Amino acid sequence: MSATPETGLGVMIRTWRNRLPPSAAGLPVARGRRAAGLRREELADLAGVSVDYIVRLEQGRATTPSASVVASLARALQLSTAERDHLHRLAQLAPPLDGTISDHLPPGVQRVLARLGDVAVAVFAADWQLVWWNRVWAALLGDPAASPPRRRNFARDRFPLDAGPAHLALWPVTEADRDTTDAAVASDLRRATGRFPQDSRLAALIRDLNAGNRRFAELWATGEVASHREDHKTIDHPSVGPVTVDCDVLTDGDSELKIVIMSAVPGSEDETKLQLTAITGPPSTTDH
Repeated sequence: MSATPETGLGVMIRTWRNRLPPSAAGLPVARGRRAAGLRREELADLAGVSVDYIVRLEQGRATTPSASVVASLARALQLSTAERDHLHRLAQLAPPLDGTISDHLPPGVQRVLARLGDVAVAVFAADWQLVWWNRVWAALLGDPAASPPRRRNFARDRFPLDAGPAHLALWPVTEADRDTTDAAVASDLRRATGRFPQDSRLAALIRDLNAGNRRFAELWATGEVASHREDHKTIDHPSVGPVTVDCDVLTDGDSELKIVIMSAVPGSEDETKLQLTAITGPPSTTDH
């Protein structure tokens, strides 16, 4: 797809960045701020790329970002589905196809998520790939940004390869009934294979887990189809001690995004601890 300098990749990224107020992205607005939209460094932080790369994209010195970078930019810029597809084409990439999993967060969902600042929230794609999280999630469970994207999959974290090295869980939690949660995740993945039969990432995940984790293979063989909705979990936080939370899973329409919300009972000691985690900041991986 060819584009003129006025409609090319860099111009569109800058246009979309300038139209998005920081408040819509859940960022504080400093008094006396001149920029109405996002600054380059803010977009870089939201998308998980360097400021220099944003500059090169906007100046036309970088023209072929990877699919993962494009997906991250689309989320950070809160693009509509049509705009996301246009961004893919400008980057010389095919837009996501029907029947494949989308990592895209619709603008309306992002606005709602930005208002959930006092609870731990994360969003997973249909294959349990983590695509977004807020600061309270990072403070409670550890910042996922410290781990490579491949590790940010809840199913891979839940069912590590039996023959692999010693596994350090990315989300170390204690549950009242671990077997039930294991079964729910496996059956939810089977449901996803019916919804997204052409998705290669999901197919590779199922293949790896079936071949490499005996527990998952046993659960998969049952043929159960269901979805994961709610649970109770305890997080042993290194600074504030154990925090017991309710874990609710909401889904967003046809894309099957999973919005995971961890909250504590109002007025409880656990709610106080949850609030304290936002002050102490994310635990390091060595704390786990």
